[in-house]
Amino acid sequence: MFGLGWPEVGVIAIAAILIFGPKKIPELGSSLGKTLRGFKDGVRGVDDEPADEDQDLK
Repeated sequence: MFGLGWPEVGVIAIAAILIFGPKKIPELGSSLGKTLRGFKDGVRGVDDEPADEDQDLK
């Protein structure tokens, strides 16, 4: 996982809890997931657009 071992992941998790608090972490995870999903959909949309243009030209 990005060259990180379990000790590093644990330190990052503890730091995140200290910075954001345990109540804010699920909200951050949810918004990050929605953002990544939107980004992936956008990338797929860009990949689909040139194929549609090629069909219009024929």
